[in-house]
Formats: sequence, structure tokens, C-alpha cells
Amino acid sequence: MSYFNHYVPTRILFGKGSLAKLRRQKLPGKKALIVISSGKSTRANGYLTRVEEELHAAGVETAVFDGILANPTIENVMSGAAAARENGCDLIVGLGGGSSIDAAKAIAAMATNEGHYWNYVYGGTGGAQRLKKMPLPLVAIPTTAGTGSESDNWAVISNEDTGEKVVFGNNNTFPVLAVVDSDLMMTVPPQFTAFQGFDALFHSTEGYIAKDANPMSDMFALKAIESVGRNLAAAYADGSNEEAREKVAFGSTLSGMVMCVGTTTSEHALEHPMSGHHPNLPHGAGLIMISEAYYTHFIKAAPELAQRFVDMARAMGKTEATEPMEFVEALVELQKACGVHELKMSDYGITRDELPLFVKDAWETTKPLFDADLLPLSNEDCLAIYEAAYR
Repeated sequence: MSYFNHYVPTRILFGKGSLAKLRRQKLPGKKALIVISSGKSTRANGYLTRVEEELHAAGVETAVFDGILANPTIENVMSGAAAARENGCDLIVGLGGGSSIDAAKAIAAMATNEGHYWNYVYGGTGGAQRLKKMPLPLVAIPTTAGTGSESDNWAVISNEDTGEKVVFGNNNTFPVLAVVDSDLMMTVPPQFTAFQGFDALFHSTEGYIAKDANPMSDMFALKAIESVGRNLAAAYADGSNEEAREKVAFGSTLSGMVMCVGTTTSEHALEHPMSGHHPNLPHGAGLIMISEAYYTHFIKAAPELAQRFVDMARAMGKTEATEPMEFVEALVELQKACGVHELKMSDYGITRDELPLFVKDAWETTKPLFDADLLPLSNEDCLAIYEAAYR
């Protein structure tokens, strides 16, 4: 048995129709800033109205901040924090995809702390200061199944001036409550269902091959890999498939827990510079682009991980798998079933000349994820993975 540190203090209401239970919860505030994306879907699909109704029924007043980008930025965080203070909010509600919930965590921290957000970021050009005051309490209500941000304490925010994309969080940035209702996920378009689902999958596949994988993280990871790997194609093909949507949502929430009792690895570190420098690139799409080359590298270079890759292939549905490359086969088959196997970096403006810059940025901003690898990657290895994945 390996050492592990299990700390996931978030109360999770999970399941179809669970949003209707929000009004019965004891909420830690009297006025909530509801943080949503700058897009139209949260309002158009009625999700914002439903959340407002639930909060009002619980005796909580509301204000709305709708400025979050797909790759949330420092400006999003600082503007949201200002809105929370100006409206006298003592509670933050993150409603939407991982971007909205990640931003909500950072907004909750900056609503109570002075100065500039980047002063509190560890990694890259961040100031590495400690938060002096407790963040506002946070309620997370995901409308997508991808990041697992509702069950972890991490936020990923981009510095629009430098292209850096760095993780932020501590034990006080966990949501106090998460409401995971698959009814709110039925309208996600097929392509984004795929992007988000693969993000969830990779949180757990990375966690399962990490140096510090342990019995607790393994338990969460394998169930998440099974839940996403065996149901994502069905959710992609038919967004109204309630069973598939709920199982992918379950996998996503479990994947958030994997990052609390274990860790992700350098796959995420390698992606962050891609969408950091090219914010039009969805994070999940970037992960898909490099995944085949990334996992093939570790299969060839780390034979001690062979059984773990077999385990993951079986979890994804290749129940008779005996060879580690069968995991990559399962991965490619799922990408093809979801119409994302032919994604190209060049379609998002990434040039081959940028790849060495990405290697440098990945190490400078996210070194702890490289430290989590069982087999250390060299700069040459990182560049080779990018080169193999580039199209």
C-alpha cells in the first residue's frame, strides 16, 4: 500500500435533477455572484434562470458576471473580483464549463485579497505570494463534463501578456458544494462534448501512470476511465442519451478527485503552452492532438508501466487486452468515433517553429507536472512528442 493524502471537502449533489435540491442546502452566504461565460448558451438554455430561482428560494440574492472566456484570463479574474466587491457578494457560484468554475475559484480568492492576481501564482512569472485572507465560499454547478473542476481545488488561468497558462489553488479554493446535474449537459454540441470528455479522460489516464499513483487515486482513475471511455462516443453521437451523459459526468467528477489524491502529469504541462499562446484552441482539443504521441512515448520508454497501460485498455473496453499499445489503439478508436482524430495544430495557428518555445514554457510554468512523471522527460523528448503530433 502506498502513501496517499485524501482531502476532498466538497459536498457533491450528483445525478439527474439534482439542481432542484439546491434550494434545500444550507448555503454559506446571502448574496451570490454567479460567474458564467461570455457566450450565450447559459442564458439561452435557461440554466442561469434555473440557478437564480434555486438561490432565491434558498434566500440568497444574486448578481451576474458574464465575462469569462474559454481560456479564462487575468482580466476576467480581476473584473469578476471587482464585481463581487461592488455588489457586496459573500458567495461565488461558478456556473458553466471548467473555464467558468476555474475562474470562479480565482475570483473568490481575489474578492477578498488585495493586489494583482498574478502576484499569487506559483510558476512562471507569478509572484508566489500567499493569500492573506480566506477566499469567498464557492458553489460549483457544471454544465459540461470535462475538467472535474467541481471536485478539485485547482484553477488554470492564462496571462494574456506572456502566453503563460498556470495552475492556481490551495486547500481553501475547493468548492464547498458542487451540483452535478446531467440535465444541464444535454445541450453541449458534439465537438465540445468530445473535447471536454477527453480532458476528463486524460486527467485519469495521467493520474494512473503518475509516479505517485496510489490505491486511492487508482480506484478513482480506473472507474473514471471506464465511465468516460465506454460512454463518450454515445454522448457524442446522441446528446440526448441520458445514460451516456450521466456516466461521462460521473467520470469527470471522479477525475477531479484523481487530481486531489494523485496528480496529472506532463501531458497537461505540454498542452498548456499550446492554448496559452493560442487561446482559440480548446484545452481538450490540444490534449487530443498530443495524446497518441505522448502515450506511445511512455509505452516505449517505460516498460514498468506496461501493466498499467493494459489496465487502462481493459477499462476502456478492450477487456481481453494483453499489450500496452492496445491502450493507444483504444484511444485512437475513441477519437475516431468522436470525430476528433484528425485535429491539426496548424488549423489553430500553431506553427512548427513555436514548438521549442512550448517546451521552454511548459517547464517554466508547470514543472511539478513533469516531476510527477514516473520516467523523466528531457527537453528533447518533449520536442519529439510535439513533432510527432504536429500536423
